[in-house]
Amino acid sequence: MVGSELGVLSMALQTAYLRRCIQSLEHALQMLNASAHDSVEYDVFRNAAIKSFELSLETSGKLLRKILKPYFATPKEVDRLVFKDLFRYAAKHDVLPLEHVTRWLVYRDNRNNTAHDDGQEFAEQTLKLLPDFVRDAYALADAVEQQNQS
Repeated sequence: MVGSELGVLSMALQTAYLRRCIQSLEHALQMLNASAHDSVEYDVFRNAAIKSFELSLETSGKLLRKILKPYFATPKEVDRLVFKDLFRYAAKHDVLPLEHVTRWLVYRDNRNNTAHDDGQEFAEQTLKLLPDFVRDAYALADAVEQQNQS
């Protein structure tokens, strides 16, 4: 394989991992919805859904970091960007639509709040975001794959 083919393969593997995280999230949500709200199973699947959300969010940022590197003078410039700026630049360079980016910023804020608070209320707030997050995460994976083909 030549170097450019290796780069596409590497990106595709990372996209596959993101899709796997999203599928885990979907499964956790299905099991959560089938569990009694006051059961231990509910807590387990809620925690699994939130962890899958966090993994998907972090993986998405890493993928965007790689996608955006050609738009900057040096890779180190992209490496210095904070998570939200990655998504802002993704909109600027038409990798993602602005309305998607706006939601991704909300997801990140929620993740930051959840990470700093063990409260059940924050977990329940996160659960309300997850159906839209699943759609947006799949859309991001599709956008990454489209960039791979460009």
